[in-house]
Amino acid sequence: MIRNPILPGFNPDPSICRVGDDYYIATSTFEWYPGVQIHHSTDLANWTLVARPLNRAALLDMRGNPDSGGIWAPCLSYADGKFWLVYTDVKRLEGDWKDAHNYITTCEAIDGDWTDPWYVNSSGFDPSLFHDDDGRKWFVNMQWNHRQKGSGVNPVNDRFDGIVLQEWSPDRGLFGPVTNIYAGTDRGLTEAPHLFRRNGWYYLTTAEGGTGYDHAVTLARSRQIAGPYADHPDKHVISTKGVPDHPVQRTGHGQYVEAPDGTPWHTYLMGRPLMHDGKPFCATGRETGIARCVWRDDWLYLEGGGLLPPETVALEAETAPRGAVAHDRFDSLPPEFQWLRTPQPERLFRIDDGALVLTGRESIGSWFEQSLVARRQEDAAYDASTILHFAPQVYQQAAGLVTYYNRHKFHGAFVTSEGGQRCLTLISCNGDWPAGRLDHPIAPVPIPDGPITLSVQVRGAVQQFFWGAGDGVQPLGSARDAFHVSDEGAQGEHASFTGAFVGMMAFDITGQGAEARFSAFAYTPRRLDAAEND
Repeated sequence: MIRNPILPGFNPDPSICRVGDDYYIATSTFEWYPGVQIHHSTDLANWTLVARPLNRAALLDMRGNPDSGGIWAPCLSYADGKFWLVYTDVKRLEGDWKDAHNYITTCEAIDGDWTDPWYVNSSGFDPSLFHDDDGRKWFVNMQWNHRQKGSGVNPVNDRFDGIVLQEWSPDRGLFGPVTNIYAGTDRGLTEAPHLFRRNGWYYLTTAEGGTGYDHAVTLARSRQIAGPYADHPDKHVISTKGVPDHPVQRTGHGQYVEAPDGTPWHTYLMGRPLMHDGKPFCATGRETGIARCVWRDDWLYLEGGGLLPPETVALEAETAPRGAVAHDRFDSLPPEFQWLRTPQPERLFRIDDGALVLTGRESIGSWFEQSLVARRQEDAAYDASTILHFAPQVYQQAAGLVTYYNRHKFHGAFVTSEGGQRCLTLISCNGDWPAGRLDHPIAPVPIPDGPITLSVQVRGAVQQFFWGAGDGVQPLGSARDAFHVSDEGAQGEHASFTGAFVGMMAFDITGQGAEARFSAFAYTPRRLDAAEND
């Protein structure tokens, strides 16, 4: 059985390609480093993380990028005996401007060293590369319009100024005419273009409706690559708009792939909403699903009809259970962990004698150098714990366990120092955008010398921190609102495109680089009772 999401937790904007019997999906990583996640499967059900290719400064440096900036919507393809990866590095996303720079890199092996990139353009985001049957390559991206209202090609949201096409080659770069090939439908916000060819038709898959609950996969076709493109009879091949009770929501932004036997499939971005005060929120962020499709009259439809991607799809493969992951010591950085923005991780952490040692750098709100090493929240309910060895000297030095979304949405249990006494404190930012004001919900709790166990229990929209110095554990303060650590938890208009993480952090705003040793970490999924889903 395929169980959606096939890539749980923050894994949005899935670009899929097949090479023989092997499937690969590339997903967005935004400000998390290294850039782009690539998973591999042979059965579409069981997926393994095999690469994060943008792993050095020549390929990616996001220091200074805003929250939800960085790597947007990669496109992965295979041609000429190698993999091609197209990606965007977004340097600004708020207001009327988007500074979005598009690049291409290649590699003969999916987990090899990718080439230094070709810079392509900056006219918009969500680029992709299409390899035509005649060997020519075509670059498409949505075009961003910063001008006044009424100046774009789609009146629904004319910032999204159509899909533009231009020929590209490694030797010449972009050349030839730039053609705006598709304005989109009345759903608007037309983005995420992917081209494919079948039975003499060029097909253009796009995403529309924004990445929230109006999201959709839209399909159009043309006999000529430059258009004109006619809309699908239903316009949208995948959508859950207007069906609020369906367990899968926010469906859109995917790509078509055929199995070796010709069976058509389409990936899609999705969310699994919980409830908070009567409103939906996606604790696990934007994830990846897949749906089996059928062809009728040279148009693609979901198998079984309708606009709802199925929750499960029958396959002959077993889906491995998603179990606990425990690290009793650190001999290397486990593959599920990432850090933020910088191509210089050696300034943030190192492995030493079975421990992950974090060097305290800038504050938890920094966009430059933040010592946070964390993994995705993949489940609506989970437990996480770590063992910390840390001897702070002043209150400006702290280390601990954090549930984190971005600089204005997080909770953390920290070991610090107050008046010469080692103590525990809670620090939260409850969605306060743009100021990022902190909440300190408890008075400092004195603790003895030696290792401290910190843990958190997350149950839907509620989370509780615990601590222990020996055999027992006890609550640290009262429960925190986990709703804030989600896409929908923002206050204000700030974009929230990533997902919740849990991990280890150290900061030292004295600038002296105090070190904190983490000797273990565990993540255990739990069952969410109906009563805990508000």
